[in-house]
Amino acid sequence: MAKPPPRKPSAARRRGKPSSKPGAKPRGRDILWGWHAIAMALQNDKRRITGLLCTQRAEPELSQRLDELPDSRRNELPEPKIVEKEALDSLTGPEAVHQGVAAEVLPLPDVAIEDILEDVGERCLLVLLDQVTDPHNVGAILRSASAFGARAVIAPDRNAAPTTGVLAKSASGALDAIDLVHITNLSRTMEQLRDAGFWCVGLDGDARGTLDGADLKGRIAIVMGAEGSGLRRLTRENCDLLARLPTAGPVATLNVSAATAVSLYEYARQNQD
Repeated sequence: MAKPPPRKPSAARRRGKPSSKPGAKPRGRDILWGWHAIAMALQNDKRRITGLLCTQRAEPELSQRLDELPDSRRNELPEPKIVEKEALDSLTGPEAVHQGVAAEVLPLPDVAIEDILEDVGERCLLVLLDQVTDPHNVGAILRSASAFGARAVIAPDRNAAPTTGVLAKSASGALDAIDLVHITNLSRTMEQLRDAGFWCVGLDGDARGTLDGADLKGRIAIVMGAEGSGLRRLTRENCDLLARLPTAGPVATLNVSAATAVSLYEYARQNQD
């Protein structure tokens, strides 16, 4: 299917909009745990870390990771505090695999969709989430998006998965490696992306064509729906193309994070030259 020529953005869209709502309540602190999440947070200059906790056993590795940081970053970070494992269990939750290390952090700065569109190249991959609210799924999607070179993951701020330690642990560090952009209205954002030359491809199990038959070269936004309900009607209508994965067998469906990973691989395969 041929892609329509990109439309010129309106004056209002060129001006952009604030990345946060006036009068919005400031978000509180979060707790991150596990070496992958902590390591990426330490390296991310945009991440404000207000506390570092570790067990006696984990202290040598944390000290080594801190020593490897540039002085400018190391000087911004607090000194680690050694605590008992039970203290970390209580802080992170009984089922958290914290590996003896945790950090108290401030939420990452908000990123507006206009910030993303300012520096896109001829080829750019975005992931749009339509009411995907499970933090484990969103974390796994962030990890896949980062692995396959996506520029950002975009989700409505309403009914969004909280960026807690659970999401960060599932993302295995990707929360600090790729932008997670919260927007107000998904359909409006899709129009904005089309103005910027993006082709919005929605994954739908009832679509006639399969994803490997779609042209995914150039600027592509992969649109994923919630597990079970899939894409909402208005979201489907705003997609330029609907496609399905060529699954078969008695269990022919994948959860949303696995389906996203397969879709991102197909984009990477088509754009590898």
